Formats: sequence, structure tokens, C-alpha cells
Amino acid sequence: MWVKLCCLLLYFLALFVLARVFEAVAWYESGFLATQLVDPVALSFRKLRTILECRGLGHSGLPEKKDVRELVEKSGDLMEGELYSALKEEEASESVSSTNFSGEMHFYELVEDTKDGIWLVQVIANDRSPLVGKVHWEKMVKKVSRFGIRTGTFNCSSDPRYCRRRGWLKSTLIMSVPQTSTSKGKVMLKEYSGRKIEVEHIFKWITAHAASRIKTIYNSEHLKEEWNKSDQYRVKIYLFASLDQPPAFFSALSVKFTGRVEFIFVNVENWDNKSYMAEIGVYKTPSYILRTPEGIYRYGNNTGEFISLRAMDSFLRSLQPEVNDLFVLSLVLVNLMAWMDLFITQGATIKRFVVLISTLGTYNSLLIISWLPVLGFLQLPYLDSFYEYSLKLFRYSNTTTLASWVRADWMFYSSHPALFLSTYLGHGLLIDYFEKKRRRNNNADEVNANNLEWLSSLWDWYTSYLFHPIASFQHFPFDSDWDEDPDLFLERLAFPDLWLHPLIPTDYIKNLPMWRFKYLGVHSDEEGLETFQDSESDSDSENKEVFSSEKEVSEDEDLNAFHSRSAGEPRCGAESCSCGGKYCHGEPGERKARSYGSYSTAGDMEPDWSAWPSEMLHCTECVVCLENFANGCLLMGLPCGHVFHQNCIGMWLAGGRHCCPVCRWASYKKKQPYTHPQPLSSDAPS
Repeated sequence: MWVKLCCLLLYFLALFVLARVFEAVAWYESGFLATQLVDPVALSFRKLRTILECRGLGHSGLPEKKDVRELVEKSGDLMEGELYSALKEEEASESVSSTNFSGEMHFYELVEDTKDGIWLVQVIANDRSPLVGKVHWEKMVKKVSRFGIRTGTFNCSSDPRYCRRRGWLKSTLIMSVPQTSTSKGKVMLKEYSGRKIEVEHIFKWITAHAASRIKTIYNSEHLKEEWNKSDQYRVKIYLFASLDQPPAFFSALSVKFTGRVEFIFVNVENWDNKSYMAEIGVYKTPSYILRTPEGIYRYGNNTGEFISLRAMDSFLRSLQPEVNDLFVLSLVLVNLMAWMDLFITQGATIKRFVVLISTLGTYNSLLIISWLPVLGFLQLPYLDSFYEYSLKLFRYSNTTTLASWVRADWMFYSSHPALFLSTYLGHGLLIDYFEKKRRRNNNADEVNANNLEWLSSLWDWYTSYLFHPIASFQHFPFDSDWDEDPDLFLERLAFPDLWLHPLIPTDYIKNLPMWRFKYLGVHSDEEGLETFQDSESDSDSENKEVFSSEKEVSEDEDLNAFHSRSAGEPRCGAESCSCGGKYCHGEPGERKARSYGSYSTAGDMEPDWSAWPSEMLHCTECVVCLENFANGCLLMGLPCGHVFHQNCIGMWLAGGRHCCPVCRWASYKKKQPYTHPQPLSSDAPS
């Protein structure tokens, strides 16, 4: 991750240097910079009109070039960068899409429920022609889309009931504007009532309604009162100009930043005394002044600060961002960083894309998961001071010269996406070249692997993980039986249920109770002691080798030995065991215990039941090996209460059969302890 982050920072640094190179080349070829002011007198009438259209000022009643030039000068200083952008935008023949509403709910979701934008909707009544023709409507759509105004068409034939309820009995134009100055406030719909159906008149009607939301100051006393007033708005932007109404881009931004920034228009056209303007630091008009708690900032003095919607929008977003703006920025950065994996990963092409898809999914999931607690954290009421300090830090950092360069570069590369993508691809290819050169000496096979080889290795890994899930997490070599005998693989495929067996660790086996089987009243002579020591040593040695000899003992032989007993042959005593049988305590004399050495039979000897755990059933035979318990042998009990030779049940459990051979109770699950009944002396054997 840190490697990709460093590569991304290096790419941004390369973009910054490349932008400075472009500026130097443009200055060398044309002799001017983007921040250099342009004299409107030297511009043609067409260029002046283009500037006015980009700023949103009407010029239909100004036939003279002098009047158009004066209007450009009154709206703000003109820079070479703004002139270049306006001319490129006019030359671009991109068609702007317009929404076709399907009914009431569609109209409500997009228009009436949108609190931070302006909509212009043409309503076409039933069996009526539209108010604005197709050609003029396309011009209208293209003109208003420059200022973020969205357009649409509502045909009453799709929902005549809604049109009758609204009173739209004839074709008309509807404009939606937020009614209040608070964020997410109510929306009001205004209907065009003009007689002239021309683009300029309709546009003037739109700008007039949008400008009515902006607070307008007409005298110095009102300015002094407003300047010294402290209210909910921490950031205010003032436009000092000699205009009848503010430009359309200024009005559109006031709607977009509702609740975050307050827009104030100061009309100084008829002012005689401008002394208070000098007191607050405004010495010329037009001026765009940003007032914050930290001080005053004059917009237009740094790089990229043009008098246009796009430039001022990026400037205000950097000063007063929303949480959604920060989320989108983090989303772009994370995905750019994830795409670096396509060039850092070496090997086959399919491998690169598989790793890329995995990285994209992981990074985006982590980003969304990490944003959830942040959103909940910001909604806490006692974090207002933290929020204010964060915005203060944004305002301090984004009013510097370096921040203005970054904003200018962002606007440049976003307006030239092909250049941005080509530089990103070139940077990635350089990373791929150096990474391949670095890894070639370490692992040449990985670098030179083709798609088929990588897919083959991926399939080998997948099958190994599927057939031996535990082996993927072990650090020692694992020898597969299937490598020696492929028939085992076919045999397992013949029984699909074997794939579904759970993987249960065998650590619980060493925690099962173990003890020695003894008879009462046995006096060990030398032979008996030797036999007992041999039996004990054999039992201990078999206990140590029970897990290492798993492959040597066939599971089929164990199962055949277990099932070879007749179904009618019981295993335990009826009084001592739940399964009932003739080999338990309580039936002396019916069968003799198998003796080792000089030991007596079970009819003569009584087992020492005091050495048995209280929850174990009293039996004298192991049902796995079908042998009686010899004096001194090691026994092991299961949670169900059944008892076996320690070696026999150890191999049974280690073979993967984690259940009791008698009752099939899970050998790793606890069970209610068995309570032994107190037998009477007169009880007859069953």
C-alpha cells in the first residue's frame, strides 16, 4: 500500500511540473501567461460577446462594441486564461442532454426534491405544441447549462391528471428555485409569463429570479451595518460592481452553496461617498471580496482565479467543503492508488487484472467502511468546535499561492481528460519498467510467466486448497496420498458427502480422561510385575506412536473389526451401561476375563471401580479391538461415558471419526454425566 501511495504522490508531482512546463511553453510561443490581464479594447466584438455569455450577462440591447466592452469591464477583470477557456468552450460542439419526465413521481424526485439547484422545465400540454421550438430549446439548454441549470421536458400526455392538478392547461415554462436561504429548504415553482418567446428574454427572466435570492446593498450605511453584523455565516463573498443585477454565474453559485456561503451584491453605481469602502479595504470596482473570520481575501489575484462559474466553484469548494466533496476526493485518490497495482504486479496479464480487481474491491470496501464511523462522529453535537477548527485549517491552507496553482492544474487536467489519462498510463509504464528490472534478478520465472502458466499454477493452488484445506495453513511439507495413488481421488469423487465433512482439530484428544485398569486383591509377584511393566511400557510407546502411525493402520480394517461383531452380541452390562451386555460389572462368573501371566480370571477378581472417573460406564471389554481389559492397561473414556483402550480409541479418533464407536455421540461434545445405580446384593444378572 505504501508503495502505491508513493507512486501516486510521484505522479501528482509529475503533473505539477508538467503544468509549469506547459505554462513556460505558452509564454515562449505567445508571450503571455494565463494570469496576465487582457485589455477589452483589443478584443473583437465576437470575443467580447463570448465573455459576456460565459459570465451570464445579457447583451441583447447593446448593439455597439463600446457598450459591450464597458459591460465586460464592469463585471470584472479579464485574464488570458479566462479568454482561452471561453473560446474553447464556444468552439466545442458538445450536445447537452435534457431530461424527459415520465410522470409525477419522476418530476417530484428530480425537481421538487432537489434543494440545491435550479431547474428549467418545458411543459407540453395535451394536444398542444411546445412553447419554445426545438431549435430555440436546444440553444436555451446549451446556454443555461453553462451555469449549472438543469433542463427537462414534461409531456402532459404521460400524466394528464398531474397537469390538471397543477393547472398546466397550456404549454409553458416552469422554473424551480430554492425558496429559502437555508440548506435543503423548500422549492418554489415559477411560471414564465412573458410574451416574447426568445432565448435572450427567457434567460433574462431566469437570471432575474435567481438574482432575487442574493442580498443586495444600495448605500454605504447598509453596507456598514452588514459588514459589522455577525450571523450564522462564517464565510461571505461580496461583489462590488456598477451593474443592474449580479452576473448569472454569481447567482447560480449562491444556489449551489446555500447554507455554506452567503453571497452579497453591492451596487455602487449611484454612490457619491465611497469612503467606507476604502476603510474596509476596497479601492476599486468591480471587486470580489471574500470575508472570513481570519480576514479578507481578494479573489482574482492568484493563478486560476477567473471570473467564471467553474473557477469560483472550485475556489469555494476548497474553502468550505461538504462531507460529500471530501468523500468523492478520497474515492478518486483511493481508486487511482489501486490502479497502480496493474503496473506494480509482474507476470501474466490475467494475473495483473485479477490482482487489480481484488485490490479495487478491497480498497473501496475499506474506504466505505472507514467513512461510516467518521460520519457518525461528525454528527455528534459537542464536536462543533472540532468542525470549526477543521474549516479554519482549510481556509488557511487554500488561500495560499500553492493552493491556487493546484486548483488551476485541477481545472486544466479535468478539461483535458485525454492528457490526464495518457500521463497516468505513461507513469504506470515507467513504474512497470523499473519494477520488472528490479524483480528480474530475484525471480525471473515470475516475471516471464505467461497466462497459461499462471492459470495452471492458480488451478494447482485451488485444487490443493480444496482437497487439503488444512495444508494451506501449515509451514511443514505435506505429502499427499493422492500423489502416490490417483485412485483415492476417484474414490473420493464417488462419495460426494465426504467433501462436506467438517474439519475438527484433534487437540481435544489429549484432554480426555485416562487411567489404569486394576483388579481388587491382586498381589503382584515378580512375573506379574514384569508383565505389568511390559504392558505399561507397551501402552506408553503405543500412545506416543498413535498419531505418527495413522497412515500405517488402515481405516477399513478398523471398521471391519468393529462391524464384524454380531448385532445381537451386547457389549456392556445392563446395570452399568446403557447399551446392555454381559461383559460389565454385575455379571460375575458368566465370562472369564482374559488373563496375562499369572493373573486370575474375571470370575475370581473384581475390578477396582474406585479408580474410574465417576462419569464413566463400568465395562471390562474394548469394543474396538474386542479384547478384555488387562490388569494395568491404559484406558480412555469419551464424554458419553463409554471406555476403550487408549491406543484403540486414539487411532479411531485420529482417523477422522470424531464420535463414539458405540453410541455415535460426538467425541468433542460434553454430555450429562452418567449416574451409576446402586446394585442390590439380590439382583440377578440380566
